[in-house]
Formats: sequence, C-alpha cells, structure tokens
Amino acid sequence: MVALYAAAAALYLTGLAHSYLGERYILIRLFRRDNLPALLGGTAFTTGTLRFVWHLTTIAWWGLATLLVMATHGAPTRAQVLDVIGITCLVSAVFPIVFTRGRHLSWVVFLLAGALTLIAAHGG
Repeated sequence: MVALYAAAAALYLTGLAHSYLGERYILIRLFRRDNLPALLGGTAFTTGTLRFVWHLTTIAWWGLATLLVMATHGAPTRAQVLDVIGITCLVSAVFPIVFTRGRHLSWVVFLLAGALTLIAAHGG
C-alpha cells in the first residue's frame, strides 16, 4: 500500500513540477521567439495549442495517480475506474477550450469521450 501511495505522490508532484517548471522555463521562453508558426491567422493558436498540450500531460498523470490512490483501498470498481477516466477526459476538454478559445477541436473528442465514459460507468 505504501508503494502505491508513493507512486501516486510521485505522479502528482511530477505533474505539478512539469506544469510549473515547463511554463516558467520552457513555454514562456519559447513564446518570446519571433519565429513561431502563425496558424489560423496568428501565433495565438500556436501558443495556446502548445500550452494546453503541455499541461494535458499533467492532467493525465493526475488521473493515473488518482487510480493508484483508489487501488490502495482495494480493487476499484469498474464504475470508479470509468469515473476517473471520464472526469479526466472532461477536464482535458477544458484546456483546449480555454487556451485556444475552442479553435483546437480536440475538446470535442475529450468531451464526447468523457461523457460516454461516464454514461457507461452508470449503466448507460
């Protein structure tokens, strides 16, 4: 059980460090460059896409960490596993909506996958 908590803590902390340090030391410096591709009329879409994809990794790691914590209390039920996956997908949908103002259409897939997973988790 201690090993699962330690693994979950490692994933939570890695996600936090990844987002914070990546934003501070990689993304900000990258976005200061004057040669970013201008997609869909400008660099805002490019920077938004890079930013949401960067942070999406953190959300995925936190979803996995949540499953590990759940496993410390015994085997999670099918519904519990599907709830975590569904919620992770729904949270993932928010990122392209916010960072690209919905222009990166991955939010549609994440929203659909999250909703369908939650429906399946609860008998649908």
